[in-house]
Amino acid sequence: MGSQKQLSNDLKTKIVHHHGLGEGYRKLSQRFKLSVSTVRNILRKWKTTGSVQVKARSGRPRKISDRQKRRMVRTVRVNPQTSTKDLQHHLAADGVTVHRSTIRRTLHKEMLYARVMQRKPFLRPQHKQSRLRYAQAHLDKPASFWNKVLWTDETKIELFGHNKGRYAWRKKNTAFQEKHLLPTVKYGGGSIMLWGCVASAGTGNLVKVEGRMDSTQYQQILETNVQESVTKLKLRRGWIFQQDNDPKHCSKSTKAFMQRNKYNVLEWPSQSPDLNIIENLWCELKRAVHARKPSNLNELEMFCKEEWSKIPSTTIQTLIGTYRKRLEAVISAKGGSTKY
Repeated sequence: MGSQKQLSNDLKTKIVHHHGLGEGYRKLSQRFKLSVSTVRNILRKWKTTGSVQVKARSGRPRKISDRQKRRMVRTVRVNPQTSTKDLQHHLAADGVTVHRSTIRRTLHKEMLYARVMQRKPFLRPQHKQSRLRYAQAHLDKPASFWNKVLWTDETKIELFGHNKGRYAWRKKNTAFQEKHLLPTVKYGGGSIMLWGCVASAGTGNLVKVEGRMDSTQYQQILETNVQESVTKLKLRRGWIFQQDNDPKHCSKSTKAFMQRNKYNVLEWPSQSPDLNIIENLWCELKRAVHARKPSNLNELEMFCKEEWSKIPSTTIQTLIGTYRKRLEAVISAKGGSTKY
């Protein structure tokens, strides 16, 4: 049964009309599928006030005035990191005491919501200009161009690091049951550094970096794995090598190595992980590996290589096929950070 608040004025008017034609409460109740008491209340209101509309109720007066609300909105727009506690202090200085939930509700009505800030590389003006030039120069490259690229990158993966921030459904007083606990090991239980490469045909080699990588070790990894991966992925003559601008990638000795081996290196803008499709694959790899719960670094490396080989080529082809959207996003942001 609907209440008066939920009933439209049009329906209430019909009830009054049929009552005027001689229909009683019970008949009206059956006709409009309402309770007799609801029909009675509608007609009583009409007889008393001559109207079926529900008048606006005054309610409790707001503690935050329109002027204070405007100032609060202006404050968070100028400085989005302002906390509700800070806003609470500002209002207290005006003699207004409110709970922080009241402040949040007020801001929500203005379509302002507190969200976790995304971590992105710091971009200087020259970085933005470089990113913009890259996006504009490559925006209209055909699919055949991107299908010739061997994408490369390094990543660190921790043994237990991916467990951070997980939730568990549990009952009260069961927090310390083993199934509700996350295992922690000092320093994350250790980690490994990986170098990997992909192309449109699938994943290439994935190798563990021994110790701290320098230019010499980087060149050794390239010498051992790049040509092997190029052959495996059936990249034809004129293939393109992609890497970021890490110092060991751009050192004089590394550049000389690449010239000797006739690498066609893709010019790359600094601070641009969002333009490297392999970053998306690292995320997938880490999720898959940690779902298997490796117990030591040897297992971690083994699982990484197994899961890397399982990534379907269609996933990579989709990332390459939508690469233009990344470039458009960089152009729209005038070289700034994007969602990728």
